[in-house]
Amino acid sequence: SDLRRREERGELLQPVLFILLVLCSVLLYLKVSLMDPGFVKADEEGQTEEQSMVTAPVPGNIKMRRCGYCMVKQPMRAKHCQLCQHCVRRYDHHCPWIENCVGEKNHPLFIAYLSVQLVVLLWAWYIAWSGLHFEQSWDWLQHNIFLIISFLLIVVFTIVDLLLLISHLYLVSCNTTTWEFMSHHRISYLKHSESENPFDQGVILNLWRFFC
Repeated sequence: SDLRRREERGELLQPVLFILLVLCSVLLYLKVSLMDPGFVKADEEGQTEEQSMVTAPVPGNIKMRRCGYCMVKQPMRAKHCQLCQHCVRRYDHHCPWIENCVGEKNHPLFIAYLSVQLVVLLWAWYIAWSGLHFEQSWDWLQHNIFLIISFLLIVVFTIVDLLLLISHLYLVSCNTTTWEFMSHHRISYLKHSESENPFDQGVILNLWRFFC
């Protein structure tokens, strides 16, 4: 059959790989959006041993504060999210894409999702581009308008995804979060610290602690 001949020539490998990448992207999206990002619970107040190692350089006069919304003691680098109605450990930001916070538990998976999504978008961009054979005629434009719109949307989403991925990888390499980067002057344990970023332990160690 025609399907068998295509399989023997290896023509089905690329579509299968593309579908698997899309499926992986969807599964990562669901995982990141539905999982606990690191909510601080009343019976888990305080810092773990690993967190105390990371926050050791912070001045001792900075005390843990009790959240005025959910009334739990906030560990260092935690922040209350008004949309989730919880304090989140190592709070990065509340992402409208996933309708969930990005925090201590799901931040690495969020970066993995952005990476896989970028590969899918670049591949889709290539497919859309290969289908465009430009001609200067109104009839050609009418027949290809949806393909052109799809191509432009893919370009926009690719740029957004790429910028997000680059910014997050940069912040991770510095061992800081989006919230700390944007609100450095308002966060007590940062504005009273002698160093600009007391959590930075070097790019290699920062990446190792974050991903491993």
